[in-house]
Amino acid sequence: MNDFLKQWGEAAYTTTGFFWMALWAFILGYIISSMIQIFVTEKRMQKAMGDNEGKSVLLGTFFGFISSSCSFAALASTKSIFKKGASFVSSIAFLLASTNLVIELGILISIFLGWQFVVGEYAGGILLIGISWVLIRIINPKKLIENARKNLEGQENDEMDDAKNWKKQIQQENSWARVAKKYKMEWQMVWKDVTVGFTIAGIVAAFVPDSFFETLFINSGQGNTDFTFLEILEHIVVGPVAAFLTFIGSMGNIPLAALLFGKGVSFAGVMAFIFSDLVVFPVLRINAKYYGWKMSFFILFLLFTALVGTALALHYSFDLLGILPDPSRVKIQDSEFFKIDYTFYLNIAFLAISAYLIYLGFFKKKDIEHSMSEMAPKSPLLESILKYAAFICYLWLAGGLIVKFLIQ
Repeated sequence: MNDFLKQWGEAAYTTTGFFWMALWAFILGYIISSMIQIFVTEKRMQKAMGDNEGKSVLLGTFFGFISSSCSFAALASTKSIFKKGASFVSSIAFLLASTNLVIELGILISIFLGWQFVVGEYAGGILLIGISWVLIRIINPKKLIENARKNLEGQENDEMDDAKNWKKQIQQENSWARVAKKYKMEWQMVWKDVTVGFTIAGIVAAFVPDSFFETLFINSGQGNTDFTFLEILEHIVVGPVAAFLTFIGSMGNIPLAALLFGKGVSFAGVMAFIFSDLVVFPVLRINAKYYGWKMSFFILFLLFTALVGTALALHYSFDLLGILPDPSRVKIQDSEFFKIDYTFYLNIAFLAISAYLIYLGFFKKKDIEHSMSEMAPKSPLLESILKYAAFICYLWLAGGLIVKFLIQ
C-alpha cells in the first residue's frame, strides 16, 4: 500500500511538473496561432496560392507552418482551402505543415526531448510533404479528388470577412478581441487532450516497468541504441499504433514521446509516434465526413506511407551524420520542476498576457461571436469520454499531490 501511495504521489507530481515545464510554450504557441488565424484567413491563403502546383505546395507549406497545431483546427482549415479551389496536393501540404511544422510544437519538443528532435520534427515535416507529393503524382487519384470536391458542394459556406486590410486590422482593439476569442477557442480544443495526455505520461513514468516497453518495442531498453533495420521498422509501425490507442493530439503526446525515448525506443519509433496525430481514428472519421470514406482511407494510406518513409530517412540520416540523440540525456523523472529559473519567469509573464487576453475576449465576446472560423466536427461521444476522463484526471492529480505533500 505504501508503495502505491508513493508511486501515486510521484505520478501526480510528475504530471504537474510536465505541465509547468510546458505552460509558457502552450501560451506562446496559441497566441501566435490565434493571431495568424485572425489576420491571415483561408480566403487570403487561397488567393495567394494560385494555380501553379509547385508554388501552391510551397505556399501551402508556409501557411501551414504559421497556422494552428491542433489537428481538428487543421482539418477544418484544410477542408476550407480545398473547397475554395486549392489543389489536393497543396491542401495535404497545408495539413501536414500545420500539424508538424508549427512553432509551439517545436518549442515543446525542445523542452522535453532536445534539439535533435526539433530538427527531426521540422525536417520530417518537409519530408512528409515531399513524399506525399511524389505519391500523389504517381497514383494520380483524379476520380477520388473529383468525388471529394462534389462531397463538399452541399456543405455550409465558411467564408470570413476579408474586406479589411490586415495592417489596419492589427491596429484595432476589436481585432485583438477576436484574437483573444480565438485564443480561448484554442484552449477549449485541447484542454481535455492535454490533461489526459500529461496525466497518462505521469502514470506511465511512475507505474509502468521498463519490461513493458521492451516487449512492445522489440530490443528497446535503456542504454540500447543498436537496432537492426527490422527492429527500427517495427518501432515505426508500433509508434502510430500507440498513438492510435491514446487518442491524444500532438501537444499532449510530447511528454509520452519523451518517456518512450527515455525507455529506449529508437529515434525513428519516437518520431513516428510524434508524427501520428493525423493517422488516428477521429481524423479518419472527420475526413470521411468531409470527403467520403474512399478519400479518407486514401489520405490515411498516403500519410502512413509518408510517415514510415520519413521516420526511416530521419533515423539513418541522423545516424550517418552522427547526431542521433542519446536517450540517457532525457531526464523527465526525478526533476526539480518548480525551481526559480527561466521557466518560472516565462510562465509568470505569459500567464499575465493570457489573463489580459481572457479579459479582452470576455468583454468583447458579443461583438465577435459571428467572426470565428469553424472547427472540424468532433464525435460527441468521444468528447464526453475525454471530458469525464479529464475530470477524473484532476481528482487523481489532487489526490496524488495531497498524498505526496501532506500524508507521506
